[in-house]
Amino acid sequence: MTAQVLAGALADDVRRQVFAAIVLGAADASAVTDRTGLPVRQVVTALRRLVEAGVVAGADGDLRVDADLLREAARAPVAAAPAAREPAERVLRTFLRDGVLVRLPAQRGRRRVLLDRVVGSFEPGVRYPERAVDEILRRWCDGGDADHVTLRRYLVDEQLLAREQGIYWRIGP
Repeated sequence: MTAQVLAGALADDVRRQVFAAIVLGAADASAVTDRTGLPVRQVVTALRRLVEAGVVAGADGDLRVDADLLREAARAPVAAAPAAREPAERVLRTFLRDGVLVRLPAQRGRRRVLLDRVVGSFEPGVRYPERAVDEILRRWCDGGDADHVTLRRYLVDEQLLAREQGIYWRIGP
C-alpha cells in the first residue's frame, strides 16, 4: 500500500469513521455500526472499500488494521508531485512568448516566477555595467509590452540583482 492509496481510502468521512471504529476494537460490521451510529449500508460499503484498498484486513468478525502496513506506507518515499511545477509553468506560458515578455504580471508571486527566469540571463559573480544589463533586458522586452527599465527595477527590488554605482551583479546562485 502506498501513502497515496492510504490517503485516498481515508479521504471520505464515513470511511474514516469506520476505520476509527476498527482501530478502537470493533471487529465486525455490527460493532462498527454500533460505535459509529452510521446506517448498516454505509458501514458495509465503507468496509468493502477499506478492504479493497488494503487498509483493513480480515473478514467480518475479525476486522483489523495492519499497523506494520501503515508504518510501511508512512515511511515509503513519495515522488515529487509534478503539480508543484505546474503553476510556474502556467505563468511562464501566459507571460512569455518565444522568449519575450508579453507583459509583466501585476501579481507579485507571478512576477517573481518571471523574474527568476529572467535573472538566469546573468552569470553569478560577473559584474555588469548598466548598459550591458539594459541590453540583456531589452532582448526580453523586444516586441512585448514590458520595458527593460521596469524589469531592471523589479530585479533589483526583488533582490535578484544588486546595484552599486551603475554596476550590477546577480545575487545568489
